Amino acid sequence: MKRIGLYLLVNLLVLTTIVIVTTALGVNNYMTSSGLDYFSLLIFAAVVGFSGSFISLLMSKWMAKRMMNVKVLNPDSQLNSQEQQLVTMVYHLARQAGLQKMPEVGIYPSAEVNAFATGPSRNNSLVAVSQGLLNTMERDSIEGVLAHEIAHVTNGDMVTMTLLQGIINTFVVFLSRIIAYFASMFVKEELRGIVHFISVLVFQILLSILGSIAVMAYSRRREFAADSGGASLAGKQKMIKALKELKNTSGLIDNEHEALATFKISGEKRNGLRQLLASHPDLDERIARLESSL
Repeated sequence: MKRIGLYLLVNLLVLTTIVIVTTALGVNNYMTSSGLDYFSLLIFAAVVGFSGSFISLLMSKWMAKRMMNVKVLNPDSQLNSQEQQLVTMVYHLARQAGLQKMPEVGIYPSAEVNAFATGPSRNNSLVAVSQGLLNTMERDSIEGVLAHEIAHVTNGDMVTMTLLQGIINTFVVFLSRIIAYFASMFVKEELRGIVHFISVLVFQILLSILGSIAVMAYSRRREFAADSGGASLAGKQKMIKALKELKNTSGLIDNEHEALATFKISGEKRNGLRQLLASHPDLDERIARLESSL
């Protein structure tokens, strides 16, 4: 119920933002007596497309903490040796990467061996690891994982993913309404309203699936870049060791929080057409790329 409640809250905020912005700009009515006003529709689509992406970005840390039940570690409080070591490693890597403000560091209660980074900017980020990772991995491997996540932060992956998703959303909203408009022209006038409404929903879902292929392709590319960045920060051998340990524990994936999969270091292995919608490349390929660069 907590996960569903968070999604409903985000949707409510998105819808409220869309109504306020489109009403203020006077572009919420893109259909005229003579047909579609393409310019107004494009502005409407951009507002809708980017508002959801940027609201998700701004709320990313807040949502991640609550969805994953992250315990944020305060370096000024009493931490146990495991927690202190984690904070020390993250801060060391962050300084090495040139971050001006240290990321928040957290641990989430899960048996999966994984970690993620999120947040709206380089200087407002969160790096969190699972308890399973801390209990399972050796110190060098943990450092490799953390270096990978710091690389995501320094590369600005959270912002670029948001911009890309906003562009995809814009085209999805724009094209779905154009296709729906022309589809409604093939039925009787009294049925056009309902046909247009249903067509918008159907084509928006189909185009969103197609658009997600492009988003996931970029997500896989950024994993290779983060592996390379992590190798530069922690050393190639530590990064390779981390990926090999992740491969050995790849069955421990938390499918309950699939919405955050693109932010984690390790993803579920998929084959065939499902690979097109995978947020992560195969671990064997990631390891091979690092080894070939030695």
